[in-house]
Amino acid sequence: MTDSRRQFASPALVRRLSLASLIANVAIVVTGGGVRLTGSGLGCPTWPRCTEDSYVTTPEMGILGVIEFGNRVLGILVGLIALATLFAVLTARPRRADLRGPALGVLGLVILQGVIGGISVRVQLNPWVVALHFMLSMVALAVAYTLWRRARDDGRTDADTVPRPLRHLAFVIVTVSFAVLVLGTVVTGSGPHAGDADAGRTGLDPQAMSQLHADSVALLIGLSIAWWFALRAVGAGRPAVRAATVLLVVELAQGLIGVVQYLTNLPVALVSAHMLGACLVWLATLAALWSTRGRAAEAAEATPEAAAATDHDARPLAAARP
Repeated sequence: MTDSRRQFASPALVRRLSLASLIANVAIVVTGGGVRLTGSGLGCPTWPRCTEDSYVTTPEMGILGVIEFGNRVLGILVGLIALATLFAVLTARPRRADLRGPALGVLGLVILQGVIGGISVRVQLNPWVVALHFMLSMVALAVAYTLWRRARDDGRTDADTVPRPLRHLAFVIVTVSFAVLVLGTVVTGSGPHAGDADAGRTGLDPQAMSQLHADSVALLIGLSIAWWFALRAVGAGRPAVRAATVLLVVELAQGLIGVVQYLTNLPVALVSAHMLGACLVWLATLAALWSTRGRAAEAAEATPEAAAATDHDARPLAAARP
């Protein structure tokens, strides 16, 4: 039997499944936020069962049980999509060794997320465990994005498309963006939306934590503006400038939602939009970083500075980097 007749998945299917996995990981974050915002965090009061006697919700548990159990079902669906993506990566031809690590990583993180989610239920929605649950979602998004971009771009990039200092600044922006997300979980853990009326809080001052979070957002936006101007100043290629522009637009929209929700006492609809915005900011940040790498030919077409940077270092990046 020829190798082509053993092919189960095409490169196009791998691309579609990797995109589906990325979208699914965003969806589970938003619906997980819905569980917390509706006070359904302990709708199923134990784990892995929904009650001591049933793996599924019961009529006596009402709508809160339905919401919590629905999120668990969606988590299983996210895992199945990740599993299907890994199977497609392993069976597609030509073989893509650079996709195996991210595909396995997404599946592993989804499983770990399920375990941490179960622990959060068993510890009565401890805010620090809930924060860890959210941050693992952001790591899963980063790995899922890496998988999708590699599948879409047909492999790893091998050269800088912007001057090296601007690529370093992109890494700083990614780091600050992650810190903003971490501080956002601290704000959530000290605020009113605990996921259940009896869930504990961090004990930190919500106003002080909100101010610290706002300061980190201001730093992120300032760095992004500086990066956009720097890219324009050196005549960087269109992909990098476009990614910087999208990042700024998403950050400003997210900042506006954050200010409005704070001034209006955290209405559920705006908090939900803010959680979706957090995912979009993180993905836009990752896209901005990816825009700083490309094929050697693309780097040569960008700017003389980028081409010079390519000559200095054409080493491939680690698996978690574009």
